[in-house]
Amino acid sequence: MNNDQPTSAHSSRLWSYWRGLGGWNYYFLLKFGLLWYGYLNFHALSNLIFLAWLLFPLPSPRLHRLRNWISIPIGFGLFWHDTWLPGLESILSQGDQVAGFSGAYLLDLVNRFINWQMIGAAFVLLVLYLFVSQWIRVTVLVSLMLIWLNVLTIAGPAMSLLPTKAATPEVVLNQTPAAGQAQPASAPDGLDQSAPPTSANLTAWLNRFYDSERKRVTVFPDSLPADSQPFDILVINICSLAWTDMDASQLRSHPLWQHFDIVLNNYNSATGYSGPAGIRLLRASCGQTSHSDLYKPADARCYLFDNLAKLGFKQQLMMDHTGVFGDYLKELRADGNIQAPLMSQAGIAPELTSFDGSPVFNDAQLMQRWLDDRSKSSDARSATFYNLIPLHDGTRELGSTKTAPWKPRAQLLFDQLDAFLTNLEKSGRRVMVLVVPEHGAALQGDKMQMSGLRDIPSPGITHVPVGIKFVGMKAPHQGQPLTIDAPTSLLAISELVSRVVDGQVFNAPNVNMSVLADKLPQTPVVSENDNAVVMMYQGKPWIRLNGGDWVAYPQ
Repeated sequence: MNNDQPTSAHSSRLWSYWRGLGGWNYYFLLKFGLLWYGYLNFHALSNLIFLAWLLFPLPSPRLHRLRNWISIPIGFGLFWHDTWLPGLESILSQGDQVAGFSGAYLLDLVNRFINWQMIGAAFVLLVLYLFVSQWIRVTVLVSLMLIWLNVLTIAGPAMSLLPTKAATPEVVLNQTPAAGQAQPASAPDGLDQSAPPTSANLTAWLNRFYDSERKRVTVFPDSLPADSQPFDILVINICSLAWTDMDASQLRSHPLWQHFDIVLNNYNSATGYSGPAGIRLLRASCGQTSHSDLYKPADARCYLFDNLAKLGFKQQLMMDHTGVFGDYLKELRADGNIQAPLMSQAGIAPELTSFDGSPVFNDAQLMQRWLDDRSKSSDARSATFYNLIPLHDGTRELGSTKTAPWKPRAQLLFDQLDAFLTNLEKSGRRVMVLVVPEHGAALQGDKMQMSGLRDIPSPGITHVPVGIKFVGMKAPHQGQPLTIDAPTSLLAISELVSRVVDGQVFNAPNVNMSVLADKLPQTPVVSENDNAVVMMYQGKPWIRLNGGDWVAYPQ
């Protein structure tokens, strides 16, 4: 008995040093609430370790207070790590670009970041916690909940705590084709998605996807036949335009979209940022690459405009902005290999002010200048890359410091494009017009990122409308555009251009668009920014951040 007394006394003293979590209970309760509604990429083990650090008994009250002070930055960092917000690496990599934002735009972003409803809910949770903690040992409940979340993580994704439908939602891009529409072809070989969506299987599938894409290339002819017909190619690359944006603004039925002969309904732009989008489009003649490979030398066959230049198409470059922000123009030249001089903007009136304070020039005047220049030019063929940014987030009216509403800007741009295509048809010129947006505007945002933020290339951001119009054909324009519902991406653009590069489509008395667009290359939905990969697997979106584990995209 005497031998047991020191041990018993020591245990008693150790027990007296145990303290509850105190205010840290609210920290974890707040996380549980956000996790339940899908706002967190919760790291269960990291949080359990943090809990153990906070609970470990310390004999000295001074050490206990010191631990609390040390835990504040740790807790903040862990909270940030558990959110879908951009990581430190992403923020630092874009620091120069953020520094280029105007003060008014930064203030607008801060205002959008604050969610007053969530702040109100957090206040209610705080009051409930303070009230309940008078009678209930909340630390015990928090500890048990964290242990349970870790058990779930071992057995399967922690997100299974959420209702199943919210955790892995079905994503419908555009509806399956009706009678008379082009039917989807089979998926690329070797990309079966029957394996369970574990993190290892998703990573293996992504690697197979990129391996498969490396083998794909559009074959252009070495030369044009003697009976080829001259025409122009105009690629209109619009920033911040997706199907979700048009639906949110009720602009899907705008007359502009009736001009087109072919519409790619399920086209994936593969990125959420302008620079990578431009490079991908200029390299459209090869399969899709990873984000990092965009900034490495590519096979000469990959450059769409170089392929056209070899066949006699004069390269042209046109923008309604300066191209300075984010070194956009430099990236196009260095990594997209388009070296044509930028078409003069002299005499073109500024129409809007960009988020960085630079002018956005009048697109109607620019397009008319292009048409006038082509009418005077002796070059029989041309291929023009035209980048537009009036729909970019933060763009404002001249003289204003407030972001202009997106819908009026889109309405104006659609009207300008509608009028331009009408004038182009009257001009008698033969032009293949391709409207290929960079990415969406993220007007609505989601649980992962606020409206206007595109750090994560979600399906709503990369699912963009693509329209192809053959102006000046002898064949009559069909009543409705042919809609292609198969999952397509950049390679389909290059393939379609290669099929008509001889210009015979303009001379044919009848053109069957279904035959022309038959069996375009399909590309599964995989999108990537610097630190985020989003892909569709078994009909559901999955995301990987900073090379970590895959989780279901919360919606």
